[in-house]
Amino acid sequence: MVLEQAGMPLRLIDLPDPEAGPGEIVVKVLACGVCRTDLHVVDGELPDPKLPLVPGHEIVGTVERIGPGVDGFAVGQRVGIPWLGRTCGHCRFCRMDRENLCDDPGFTGYRIDGGYAEYARASADYCFAIPDRYGDVEAAPLLCAGLIGYRSWRIAGDAGGLGLYGFGAAAHIVAQIATARGQRVFAFTRPGDGEARAFARRLGAAWAGGSDEAPPEPLDAAILFAPVGALVPAALRSISKGGRVVCAGIHMSDIPSFPYRLLWEEREIVSVANLTRADGHAFFALAQEVEIRTETVAYPLAQANAALDDLRHGRFQGAAVLVP
Repeated sequence: MVLEQAGMPLRLIDLPDPEAGPGEIVVKVLACGVCRTDLHVVDGELPDPKLPLVPGHEIVGTVERIGPGVDGFAVGQRVGIPWLGRTCGHCRFCRMDRENLCDDPGFTGYRIDGGYAEYARASADYCFAIPDRYGDVEAAPLLCAGLIGYRSWRIAGDAGGLGLYGFGAAAHIVAQIATARGQRVFAFTRPGDGEARAFARRLGAAWAGGSDEAPPEPLDAAILFAPVGALVPAALRSISKGGRVVCAGIHMSDIPSFPYRLLWEEREIVSVANLTRADGHAFFALAQEVEIRTETVAYPLAQANAALDDLRHGRFQGAAVLVP
């Protein structure tokens, strides 16, 4: 499924099977998650994607071909391909072990063809082994919703009370990690979305309400997964002194002005950008320890446009996954 022009539907076409170059593997795609970042790419909210482009960066598949210079992978092995597809390795951020901020990165499904396809090519060094306890479809959201959710959760710090704004694919994974670690989760959904609130409570949330509501107690931190800038001052109102608001999305509408009083008393606003391979290894080690139940809705590959539209309009809970 190929994006030929931003703002236009994807088109089902035949492409040549990819070949594995030096340091690369070719993966037979078994499942590919549909991420909100894919929506931002398809809708033209992220600038300058590679065009034509095969979207998708939550890829689970088996190794089909191995290129020269690749060690540690075997044909038939199940692997995951994430958003971070390559880094330069020599800019100042890479040298500081902050490769998520690389000056010349490659992102799967944005600048590199992704997993809305039967086969995908990837740099082997940026792929992860998938724990056996997860099936192909349930593992797919772990490759971005899980990874970015994990990085956001880690950056939120040691929060006893943690607010999650936007209870979708990432939040429903973070909620399970946080409750397993003894944190109290407070879920903020679209106003009036009783189904999402019930979903959050099923996953262990101590409280679930609308994003226009105040939580029953001050929070230590909040993570914003909804790409709505107006939620930043709302989240600041919900956290206590010294609390932190983490903006987890790659794109967000403009943040409105707000009184300095909301930020005072050492409250913080921080953003999360991409991920590092260290994040991935740490997260999948945690996913071996904590069983994460991903709520998924499977679509055939040819129905990618329907899956994106259903995500755009919030027609399901959890995550959509394409299956070739």
